[in-house]
This record gives sequence, structure tokens and C-alpha cells, in this order.
Amino acid sequence: MEKTIAALATGNSAGGIGVIRISGSEAITIAGKIFKPADGSFLNSIKGYRAKYGNVIYKNEKIDNAVALVFRAPKSYTGENAVEISVHGGIFIVQKTLEAVFDAGAYPAEPGEFTKRAFLNGKMDLTQAESVADLISAGGDAAAKASFNMLQGALSEKINNVLDKLMDSSALMAAWVDYPDEEIPQLDEASLKETLLNSEKELEELLKSYDAGQIITQGIDAAIVGRPNAGKSTLMNLMAGREKSIVTDIAGTTRDIVEESVKLGEVALHLSDTAGLRTSNDAVESIGIKRAYEKIENAALIIAVFDSSAPLNEDDFKLMEKCRNKLSIAVINKMDIKSKCDLSAVENYFDNVIHISANNPQSLKTLVNEVQNVLGVCNFDSSAPLLANIRQKNCCKNALNAVNEALQALNSGITFDAINVLIDSAVDELLALTGKKATTEVVNNIFSKFCVGK
Repeated sequence: MEKTIAALATGNSAGGIGVIRISGSEAITIAGKIFKPADGSFLNSIKGYRAKYGNVIYKNEKIDNAVALVFRAPKSYTGENAVEISVHGGIFIVQKTLEAVFDAGAYPAEPGEFTKRAFLNGKMDLTQAESVADLISAGGDAAAKASFNMLQGALSEKINNVLDKLMDSSALMAAWVDYPDEEIPQLDEASLKETLLNSEKELEELLKSYDAGQIITQGIDAAIVGRPNAGKSTLMNLMAGREKSIVTDIAGTTRDIVEESVKLGEVALHLSDTAGLRTSNDAVESIGIKRAYEKIENAALIIAVFDSSAPLNEDDFKLMEKCRNKLSIAVINKMDIKSKCDLSAVENYFDNVIHISANNPQSLKTLVNEVQNVLGVCNFDSSAPLLANIRQKNCCKNALNAVNEALQALNSGITFDAINVLIDSAVDELLALTGKKATTEVVNNIFSKFCVGK
């Protein structure tokens, strides 16, 4: 018999209520040992989707008023018997209640174990299960909508549509090859080609939207770089909406990397404000400058800041060279001051250039528009099916490669039995994507990244 598990389903901090989630065949019995309804009834006697008000009992002592909500299998989140006990949200009371549940026979849930059981019990497929974690961590409206859309089965539906067509073709080919003496109609070549072409198109669409989807749902690492006093820290504060970085007229004020996650439009930027780029004899500042150059190498987006009120110098040109062939935006700052900067030189190095004054709040809109444009998320459709992670992407990519090979084989006149091997490979990849053929190691790895209680 599988263990009955329990965990705190709400945050581990003081709040209005704390919810203890219990799931497993003995969930209602265990909950009944520590929760007594005020009306004298027993939890074991009530139907699913019913709640009872009462008291939590621990070591024969009432410790809190509470509400117990009962779910009976299979109509629960996990597909098992489940009880959620809502107590007052003080840390001490929540922990004492959880302790009482464990003493009554429940086992501590592992990270993601509730959702893992929901998957194993057929309440959702693997793509839907993965979307639960994305929904919890969503940092904006578009990210939340996209994750919820996946939880509702948008990706599953698209993948299953491709799967059904491929498996129908595979089954017909296999029957025709394996039973040549039976009166099984041969699969029409034109029909097979149409199926493969449609599958190719569907999978390509998913892969094309992957990068934009990742930026919306996961955010992107960005580095603000430039020489001292170009306005990097002012720009950081503008984006953060508060004084995150110290701003002074003294060159070299920022000596280490200052980090902050900010939301620009629908994009979460994991920002790093770096030390000013210059030659320095100061040991501490030199370390900061070295780290700034490392950020240029490793960040996904570079925001290079140039001071329009001063001529370009050697450090500016070195920065421009470092930004070649990288996803970057040149910010010509201090446009409220008479320009002494050779703007055309900057524009020769960068495809994306904006002119702003970082101390003017109105400049934020210009920056938001440029960031979204550069990252290709301006027209992001949160209602469209979306590949949520690299595992899903790799399965989709491998399936597409197999479909492409099958098309090439068909066009080359190769026999159907060989083509069917390729189609079966594509089917296997898509079944792994949805979890119908995922290995135990893959499943365990996915759910180990969830928080406890989900």
C-alpha cells in the first residue's frame, strides 16, 4: 500500500490561514484522529466535497479551531482520498498541526509528490504537471496565462492531434506490411505525405515559439554595462522603480555587481548593474570591472550605456567590440544635455539603439518597447500552445527530425516498412513529451524540482 503523505500547502510564514494537505488511502482516517467536528460527527462518515468546522486535537488537547475539507478518490487533485485542514496561519500552530498529522500516521511528502501522484493516477499528463510549477512561479500576467493554458491542456491537445495522425498512419502501414495476404488496403502515398507535412508544420510552430515563451515565463538575464558615470545605476533605478543602486557623480561608485529582478512590460529581466568599465589601479574596483566583462560574456541580453554628453573613448569602443554578435541594446543616455558623442559610431556597432535620459521617468516606456521588440515578445500569444522547458523542446525537436527523415525517405521511394520505423521514433518522442512513455528517472527529476506541498 502506498504511503499516505502530508505537507504544508501554503507558505511557511505567518498568514491568515495555513493549509495542511493529506493524501493517500488513509488520509481521511488519519485526519479523523486529529480533527474533531464541532457537531460530533466523524470525517469518515461524510461524503466528498464536504467541509466540517471543528478543532485540531494534539496529545488530547485542543490546539486550534479549524476547517477540514474532505475529498474522496478519484475526485481529488491527486486522484486519492485527500483532506485539507485549514488552521489559523501562525507558524507555531501550523507546525503543531503538521506534527500531529505525522504522529497520526502520515509521512512527510517529498517535493512535488502531490502533483506526481496526480500524474501517476491519470489526473493530468506530464506537460500539465510541469505547468503547475510554472504557474506558481509566474512573474506576470502573460506568464500566468500561458502557464494556466498549459495546465488546461493546450499543449497536450496539440501534441495528441499530431500523435493520433502519425499513429493511424503507422498502424495502417504495419498491418499492410505484416499481413500481406489479408485484404488490407495499402496506405495511399499522397495521404501519408500530407500527414507528415502537417505534422512537420505543427512541430515547427511549437519550436519557433519556444524562445519567446521562455522569456515570458522564465525571464532573461540582462547586464547593464558601460564606462563610469554613463548612467548605468540611474538606469537600473529607473527600471527597478526604486533606488537599488547608489548614484553619485564620483566615478567608480559601483564596484560590485548589483542584482535585481524587474518587470518591463511582460518581460522579467534579471538585471545586473555592473562596475564602470575603465582601466583602474584600485584592486577592489578592478575585481568589479573583471566581473562586469564576465557578465558581458554570459548575460543573454546586454544593455550597453553610453554618455551622450562626452566623446567616445577607448573603453567605449572596447565595449562595442565585446557586444558584437550578441543580443544587445545601445542606450545613448543623457540626451537632455548637449551631445558630444559620435552617435553614428555607436549605430555602426548596434542594430538596436535608443536615445533617452535615464533620470526622466518618461524614458522607461521607450526602454520597455525596445526590450520587448529585441526579445521578440511584442506579439506573444499567451493562449497558444507552448513548450515550457528544454525537456519538452528536445522531445519535440527529436520528433520533428524523425518526421523530416520520414519525408525524405518517402520522397526517395524507400519502402513503407523503413518509413514506419521513423514514424514510430517520432511517436515515441511525443509520447515521452506527454509522459505516456517517460522513464521513471525523468519523472522523478521533474517532480524533485517542485516545492514541498504541491
